[in-house]
Amino acid sequence: MDLIEITDKKGLKRFVDFAWKIYRNDPYWVPPLKGDMVKTLTGKNNPLFMSGSHAFFMAYRGYEPIGRICVGINQSYNEKKNLREGYICLFESINDRSVAFSLFDKAIEWLRIRKINIVKGPISPTNGDDSRGLLVMGFDGAPVLMNSYNPEYYVTFFDEYGFIKHLDLFAYYFDIINVDSVRYEKPVEFAMKRYNFQVDKIDLKHIEKEMIDVKKVLDIAMPDDWEDLTPPTLEEIKAEGKTIVAMADPDLIYIARSEGNPIGFGIALPDYNQVLIRMNGRLLPFGLLKFLKYKKKIDGGRIFVLFVIPEFRKKAVSSAILYNVLLAGKRKGYKYGEGSTIGEINVSMRRDAEGAGGVHYRTYRLFKKEI
Repeated sequence: MDLIEITDKKGLKRFVDFAWKIYRNDPYWVPPLKGDMVKTLTGKNNPLFMSGSHAFFMAYRGYEPIGRICVGINQSYNEKKNLREGYICLFESINDRSVAFSLFDKAIEWLRIRKINIVKGPISPTNGDDSRGLLVMGFDGAPVLMNSYNPEYYVTFFDEYGFIKHLDLFAYYFDIINVDSVRYEKPVEFAMKRYNFQVDKIDLKHIEKEMIDVKKVLDIAMPDDWEDLTPPTLEEIKAEGKTIVAMADPDLIYIARSEGNPIGFGIALPDYNQVLIRMNGRLLPFGLLKFLKYKKKIDGGRIFVLFVIPEFRKKAVSSAILYNVLLAGKRKGYKYGEGSTIGEINVSMRRDAEGAGGVHYRTYRLFKKEI
């Protein structure tokens, strides 16, 4: 077995292509767009890779690729939290314990040289909410937009190597066809009147202003005890905003305000995985036609961000946002929605999801290991 560091674009293309070997017979895997993934790995508009050093490694047996891993350090996060942590992401391996362990060994060796004392992962390769955590429960269907998916044997690799659970992230399933919108209408209207707030659809024509309001909410709403998260910079929000706008349905993104001041927001997107699963990673020459054809048939979505400032928590603001998103989905003929990923320690958000009819049906795990 040879472990080779990938340092050029040609190598990164092989790094991306390797996933097709792991999942070629898996009906639930959703191939990413190869071009977009290569751009992410080269660091273009990628907040994670712009925040510290990182490296890509591939394992080979002869000329045959058999595994891959990305390892790095989020220096800006470490400085804010006064930590010496590293991360791993984009791990893939054939079903061979020695291959997986060799990749983990290489990543830890790379981190030790840089005086890092703990490793966490698998984290999002963009420091966002995409491909975050290892799927440990709910292998019976395709993932919803931006969520992780992996073979079940990966869980054994992490456990046997000595990783322990750092945090579980939950996904909630919403049966939109049978959601009782009448049940929630009056309580939401009562709360909005009593606590003096309104919920409006995002204004994509004035997205710069909306992003500033999102930043204001995040600065206040993100709890200090969430050790894995820090409020993003305005530049990071704008970069993420460009990605969201490209995929956005304004009927599914809402901002709550009181007396003109932003107090919360929720972002949901159509489940484009229903289209991507048919495109095999390519937009051209026929992928674009497939995208345009099947985009019209999407019948589900994912609510992947919802924040409310402390002053307005327990005042049904999150419920009002969820209600508007689910109602919009029902009008569009959606059959399901997914609320994810919600940290197990975020008890208030879990209660809101369950109160709105959400059923916990998938779990993603962030692991850690002292090194």
